[in-house]
Amino acid sequence: MSTYHLSRRSVLAGTAAVAAVVSLPSIQGRAAAASPAKGGYRWRNAVQGGTGFISGVLFHPSVRGLAYLRTDIGGAYRWDDHRDRWIPLTDHIGWDDWNLLGVEAMAVDPAHPDRVYLALGTYTQSWAGNGAVLRSQDRGATWQRTDLTVKLGANEDGRGCGERLLVDPRDSDTLWLGTRHDGLLRSTDRGASWQAVSFPAAPSATGQGITLLVAAGRSVYAGWGDSDGTSANLYRTADGATWEAVPGQPAGTAARVPVRAAYDRHTRELYVTYANAPGPNGQSDGSVHKLRVSSGKWTEVTPVKPGGTTADGSADSFGYGGVAVDARRPGTLVVSTNNRWADIDTVFRSTDGGRTWTSLKDRAVFDVSETPYLNWGGDEPKFGWWIQALALDPYDSRHVVYGTGATLYGTRDLKHWAPQIRGVEEASVRQLISPPTGTAHLLSGSGDIGVMYHERLTASPSRGMASNPVFGTATGLSLAAAKPSYVVRAGWGDHGNGAWSDDGGKTWTPFEAQPDVARTAPGPIATNADGSVLLWSFGTGNPGYRSGDNGAGWSEVTSFPKGATPVADPVDPTRFYAFDTTTGTLHASTDSGKTFTARATGLTSGDTEFQLVAAPGRSGDLWLSLKWNGLYRSTDGGATFSKVASCWASYTLGFGKAAEGAAYPAVYMVGSTETVTGVYRSDDEAKTWTRINDDRHQWGWIGAAIAGDPRVHGRVYIATNGRGVQYGEPV
Repeated sequence: MSTYHLSRRSVLAGTAAVAAVVSLPSIQGRAAAASPAKGGYRWRNAVQGGTGFISGVLFHPSVRGLAYLRTDIGGAYRWDDHRDRWIPLTDHIGWDDWNLLGVEAMAVDPAHPDRVYLALGTYTQSWAGNGAVLRSQDRGATWQRTDLTVKLGANEDGRGCGERLLVDPRDSDTLWLGTRHDGLLRSTDRGASWQAVSFPAAPSATGQGITLLVAAGRSVYAGWGDSDGTSANLYRTADGATWEAVPGQPAGTAARVPVRAAYDRHTRELYVTYANAPGPNGQSDGSVHKLRVSSGKWTEVTPVKPGGTTADGSADSFGYGGVAVDARRPGTLVVSTNNRWADIDTVFRSTDGGRTWTSLKDRAVFDVSETPYLNWGGDEPKFGWWIQALALDPYDSRHVVYGTGATLYGTRDLKHWAPQIRGVEEASVRQLISPPTGTAHLLSGSGDIGVMYHERLTASPSRGMASNPVFGTATGLSLAAAKPSYVVRAGWGDHGNGAWSDDGGKTWTPFEAQPDVARTAPGPIATNADGSVLLWSFGTGNPGYRSGDNGAGWSEVTSFPKGATPVADPVDPTRFYAFDTTTGTLHASTDSGKTFTARATGLTSGDTEFQLVAAPGRSGDLWLSLKWNGLYRSTDGGATFSKVASCWASYTLGFGKAAEGAAYPAVYMVGSTETVTGVYRSDDEAKTWTRINDDRHQWGWIGAAIAGDPRVHGRVYIATNGRGVQYGEPV
């Protein structure tokens, strides 16, 4: 599941108009000035294996083995049937366009197999940019882009609905796009320009708007997500000009929101899944109905009605999510439950048009050996949750896939299931450590999937998520510089919020005790150079806490700046540092974190996004990234700072092995020298920089963390917000 950056929606004024068209990929920001790395870089994912919400899967109806996948914050992919993996299609989206990495909807043209369309836009809030439509005539190898004047919400409620984008069945040049707050848009030039069209239901500033668009013969049906349960929620047009409410449609709480729809061309029946909320969260009722389009007759075909009780007496509440029909077998279809936490979600299959159903969960056998984290810390893998993406291969009736909050499962025999996720990486990564010794070259901390120990970069970690305890989201990760076998971590967990490891992160032991505030506000944590002292911070307004006995006892540090991130000196175990963003003051401790005093002041204030890092192997050598306020350096333990003149913006900074003959570690930065926001390396102590990523590898917002490998010069790891860990090496 992916929820990073989500906040309250605001009113959007205006409607769609003809937008500018640009070719992609393109450089984000100003004209390039820094020279690219000689010979270039090769970029790959450090394999985790999915780790995010799959919001849609679409098989092409006319081409065997061609499929597309969308995510809520991590872009879109195309299935490569020859290589048995997904190919990312939107990594070219740059820093300025980070909001476009959320894919609201996708569409293919049945008559033109090489055409594919994406509707992009992650949030509808006022602080997010407008949406855009990408169109390709070579299956996503190259794109053209049209900017919209409306916002889309790929990581908001209803993100598993759809698809909201459709090629008109009568005319391949005409496309339809349903929006959340701005009604229905139409393009008559294959997505190059868009205009608002009349639609019977009025959009609101806070609702779901159009939840789905589907072709049934030559007609187009649109789902409306803002019904009160009595008003119409399904509309259709037969001529592309006028829309009407579909007569006789189901009503009531269980049919309030049409989530997804699929058309059986053999029986001429349209199947629609419904819920009382758009999901993926918050659904407690739902149903499945079919419409015989030739007669207008509706029939309820709900497999199991929500509202019962489970064996232990829990309320079995849920909605319905995905639906897909078998292109080869009339009356054969699959539907999924959604938000069914008590009795666990399932996929139901029918071969008689919904008269009878079989739960595929009941005899499912799972193999998650390729992505062991799906054991969730030692439990057996569950069938899944947040099942709204559901697809059935039009060329193989036994090939079914469904998305969850963490992966995409697939089967070829309706019994044996395994992740069909190779190539998809969607983690929102928060922390990175590349240890100087040991088996693993990388430790990562992410939203939703905690901490991972990467003994190989090309395979999902064999130990899965760090257990004892298991975290949902990691909030802190720190290694003792002079004792790299010792690592500590913090995060959101049900059985403790902090743990330590003395084998470099392979195995973990929970802290014997923790401050009470750790349960409600776990934050960043740091260990000093020799691992003898821990400092733990707990967010804005909360004091920091110190432990000198490996987490057995904790004491409040009253002089620690509240909410600051603790940073340990890599050489001197008595020194810690913390930057107070409210006053722009660097604080330091020389008594192992017992007390802190103010040092340099007036650096910046009022902005919580910054990064303070200490250069490895040097005491008191601090670097402070202050976003567009620039990069600053101190060589006296924070008493004074000087601005680094070689760049004008710095978002995150890290260090790696020095170049041959160089005395100072390689410095890696996500920032801007004078021009492009990109990934840079300096081998001369930040006097000059070389841009090491390119326009095809930008990954949207990458400001959380960057780390060079201390054992391999040139290798760098980048934390992305939705594309996992990217690592690059010179070629």
